[in-house]
Amino acid sequence: MPVAGVPVYKGPMSSPDKTVHVIGAGPAGLMAAERLARAGVAVVVHEAMPSAARKFLMAGRGGLNLTHSEPLEGFTGRYGEASGTVGAWLERFSPTHLIGWAEGLGQPVFTGSSGRVFPRAMKASPLLRAWLGRLTELGVEVRTRSRWTGRRDGGWVFETADGEQVERPDAVVLALGGASWPRLGSDGRWREPLEAEGVEVAPFRPSNVGFDVAWSEVFAERFAGQPLKPVALTFGETTVRGEAMATRYGLEGGAVYALSAPLRDAIERDGTATLTVDLRPDLTIEALAGRLAKGRGKDSASNWLRKAAGLSPVAVGLLREIPGELPAGADKLARRIKAVRLTLTGVQGLARAISSVGGVRLDGVDERLMLKTLPGVFVAGEMLDWEAPTGGYLLQASLASGVVAAEGVLDWLAEDSRTGA
Repeated sequence: MPVAGVPVYKGPMSSPDKTVHVIGAGPAGLMAAERLARAGVAVVVHEAMPSAARKFLMAGRGGLNLTHSEPLEGFTGRYGEASGTVGAWLERFSPTHLIGWAEGLGQPVFTGSSGRVFPRAMKASPLLRAWLGRLTELGVEVRTRSRWTGRRDGGWVFETADGEQVERPDAVVLALGGASWPRLGSDGRWREPLEAEGVEVAPFRPSNVGFDVAWSEVFAERFAGQPLKPVALTFGETTVRGEAMATRYGLEGGAVYALSAPLRDAIERDGTATLTVDLRPDLTIEALAGRLAKGRGKDSASNWLRKAAGLSPVAVGLLREIPGELPAGADKLARRIKAVRLTLTGVQGLARAISSVGGVRLDGVDERLMLKTLPGVFVAGEMLDWEAPTGGYLLQASLASGVVAAEGVLDWLAEDSRTGA
């Protein structure tokens, strides 16, 4: 049954006597299960946690960001070194396709002023309920508390509430996630059994993560949890406008996450990284200097900066974190406000990261996302070694990889049938 707005699989359909097991009930795994079931395959989904898609639900608590309205050329560039590979996934399941899929589940969407696309309900739970209902209608079996532990004698071994179970499906899709937010299920425990099978796995590192700053105790105590907005953050040749959040340990937030990959790499290489913060990105230096040139009169410095420069208390506090006195001249002070240099001294760990980079190397799978060392075993989602900033790019690529892996399974099963293997 086709879904409005979603590309139709044009390859060979399979027969119900073929069984595919999907290991991992996150977005990539559930999407692979849906595509396989629509093609006539019997599908079983294994999930180690007590319920499906826990990380997906947590990510949607503050407003589920499905995808982004950015033109596809710029969209694919968000994936850095993996842009070519992920771009091919998006050809099969684009942002337009994702929107059609969501609306087919009875979840209309809207595009925010930032270009991000959200379901009108803003939450993940209504979409997930509708999705799981659709999978049930398609005959997909979801087994929770079923943790994959490895392979033995060609079979797939699972720890379940009823003891150890060994399964022998015709093909397998691995969609076990990366290593961020491990308490929600993405704990990376799959790495050891895969490496035992000769699969090369890149070390996990945090992505979309906060960074350490050596705040004074006064700043940390007074301003932790307060937003800096709007700001423009610059690292290297890249500038990102958005919002950041002061924390006790340092700095986090959407604008920070957009720069997290190069910042993380710089800190790993050099020990620190310097981030430049523009506290008034909507004003030129000249316009800001003009406001400051009027003088402060009887106002305290903080009140004057609030009134004349339009700075919030946390922004004023950030200015005061820079060693030395504030510049006396309006022009110099304006330049300081437009370019506060912060030294980032460390990276928060995987437990606090929104996502991770690392996992199964992209050169270890073919264009169908089948492992080169394990025929009939496909990989999707954050298990693969790619990363993207928040803003809809992560979920979009994860879902698209599930589509590619599922269609790869169908092609491989057809080849297997033709050769009589």
